Amino acid sequence: MVDAWESILESPMRKPGLWSAYLVVFVSSACTLVLELVAGRMLAPYIGVSLYTWTSIIGVVLAGISLGNYLGGVLADRRPERTTLGALLLASGLASFAVLGLVAALAPMPLGGLPLMARIVLLTALIFFLPGTLLGMISPVVVKLSLDDLARAGHTVGKIYACSAAGSIAGTFLTGFVLIALFGTRAIVLGVGLVLLLLAVLFGGFAWPPWRPMAIAVVAALAAFGLRTGGLLAGPCNIVESSYYCIAYRDGEYRGHPVRQLILDHLIHSHSDLADPTYIGYDHERAYVTVAEQVAARQPAFRALFIGGGGYTVPRYLETVYPQAHLLVAEIDPAVTAAAYAYMGLPTDTRVVTDNRDARLVLDELVAAGARFDLVFGDAFNDLSVPYHLTTREVAAKLARLVTPGGAYLANVIDNPARGEFMRAYAHTLRTAFPHLRVLSGPGGVGLDALATYVLVASHQPLALDALDGTRGVRVIPEPQVAAWLARDRPLVLSDDYAPVDNLMAPMFAERGY
Repeated sequence: MVDAWESILESPMRKPGLWSAYLVVFVSSACTLVLELVAGRMLAPYIGVSLYTWTSIIGVVLAGISLGNYLGGVLADRRPERTTLGALLLASGLASFAVLGLVAALAPMPLGGLPLMARIVLLTALIFFLPGTLLGMISPVVVKLSLDDLARAGHTVGKIYACSAAGSIAGTFLTGFVLIALFGTRAIVLGVGLVLLLLAVLFGGFAWPPWRPMAIAVVAALAAFGLRTGGLLAGPCNIVESSYYCIAYRDGEYRGHPVRQLILDHLIHSHSDLADPTYIGYDHERAYVTVAEQVAARQPAFRALFIGGGGYTVPRYLETVYPQAHLLVAEIDPAVTAAAYAYMGLPTDTRVVTDNRDARLVLDELVAAGARFDLVFGDAFNDLSVPYHLTTREVAAKLARLVTPGGAYLANVIDNPARGEFMRAYAHTLRTAFPHLRVLSGPGGVGLDALATYVLVASHQPLALDALDGTRGVRVIPEPQVAAWLARDRPLVLSDDYAPVDNLMAPMFAERGY
């Protein structure tokens, strides 16, 4: 029995059906795409999720696969042996384990002195280029081991690469739809490493003598134990790693006030006082509640829509201060809403209604239903991660249909108006649907020439906002100053077909040191 099993595992991949060759390339290609997808989630707490992030990840992994294909072909000609395949699978598994340590060691480093795109590409390459290269070497070696009839070489190679592509597709869908939600990225990377080591044992010529698979098993056990005891499997997400965010919380202080902080990826999204729902920390939230106070004075039962929930700080405030208000939150991530209930003080009997879908889908449904709101708060622009599909003139048109004649749409934007172009482009975009636009800021952004958090206020009718200047530290930027700023450069309008948000925000990223 042992001799038969040894013969199956040690023989070349030249058997009817080539099932072992197909299996190896299917699984190894799936592992490649698994690593590529989890790369974005693993780097998000440090560099955000942007076009630059995904461009770097895809480019680096493809570069690794390309180099691996070339090196694998050279190696296959020189050492066409089953143990060569085994060594590559073993090295790929160990490189996958190393990803966890490299993320923990390298991702928090500032890598200052380099342009933004260069920093993201370098960080991605340092962590993910080697696994991509090693995994890319596997298919050429498998092809070499599988060929015994040149007359059918095209048929054999075609099937092997078809299995490789099928594995990539399976890895993509499995990771995006199932694995991340069930296990989290770090456990997935550990699983990839273990699967590759198992392939090395089964198909890499290591089945005999018996000490070889035993040695590999010991390496796998030590690696898993070391990663767990070293804390590398825990990661920074102490609440949950959802399909959208690495979600964490911590207790700390903000401007001398004790608060509970909700962290989504790299950004402290909310500061909440669990005992006092009327505490407001961020400048843009102060602007929100100040404008809401003006609206509530004439319409106590006002209707408000929030695009993005986060820690639900402003909805908690409005629910407490204005008991007649009707509040709806469009929050794409149900895990964020669950975190607000469990950790950020949102009561279980809240009157705040939540719709856990993409805000654009919610807007479409509300417009179709003829809904109207006195206030719409845009709070989905998360610093480095701006959902571009919510910034376009098509969305502005939908918002204009939702906002009542005396109401307003308020959106917070982090930018340096003197250097970055996103806030100006977004302001011009809003003006395609709203005839009136004002800009609010905290104390540091009065001159429209500093990196700060601003609030754009778009409305159908002029709003008496000048009287609010200085209230809660909110500054109302004079209209002539806003008009001069808007006229300073080209009137770029964002659309569904053209919204280069990441490029427009690049100067701000560099200024913040990302």
